Amino acid sequence: MKRKDDRQASGIFRRLRRKYSLVIVGAIIQGFAMGVFLFPNFIPSGGAGGFTVLLNYWFHMPLSIALWLVNSSMLLFAFHYLGSGSAIGTLFGITMTSISVNIFNVYLETPFSSVWVDLLVGSVFLGTGIAILLRQGVSNGGVGIIALIIAKYKNINPGKTLFWINGLIFIITAYIIDWQIIIQAIICQWLSTTIVSWLYVVSIPRKSLIFNLIWFKK
Repeated sequence: MKRKDDRQASGIFRRLRRKYSLVIVGAIIQGFAMGVFLFPNFIPSGGAGGFTVLLNYWFHMPLSIALWLVNSSMLLFAFHYLGSGSAIGTLFGITMTSISVNIFNVYLETPFSSVWVDLLVGSVFLGTGIAILLRQGVSNGGVGIIALIIAKYKNINPGKTLFWINGLIFIITAYIIDWQIIIQAIICQWLSTTIVSWLYVVSIPRKSLIFNLIWFKK
């Protein structure tokens, strides 16, 4: 009996290790996109990103702190609708993302001189990071929590929901800062949510080399 309990405990530990390893990877990729390519150009990465840009614009609040405050305020929804496991994972993910944004924003600069190239590259990384988080049942924070709730209860791909909710927030951000932002933000959302929609459902072979490296399988 004890041996069976040990095996069950070991299995739970392995699953948690795999999940949170991927959460860290997704959060770092997302933070890289925001801190290096998007936020320095005042391009909202999403609904939470829009509010983050506004807080930075109005109060000169550090991007990492503003992002964490906006995202963590949505956790009440995650606790109620998604359960404590998803909420804890979301809190962990947004904390790692905020730390990553701060590190990348301070120590790295974009190698490109064009805001449009930054937009394209940042959108690809952003969509990849968000998709990794959503596949683990963890929201990328902000309105991503709402998208995950809708995906759970209405069986709607979260990538499409993210696009429409974020669009409204982009209009508000563009009205306050610069209308050019809305064009850049919509392009960013279209690219990133398209990647999210694809990677969220794509089948990843369990025996693949990348999968083994990320999940620490031997």
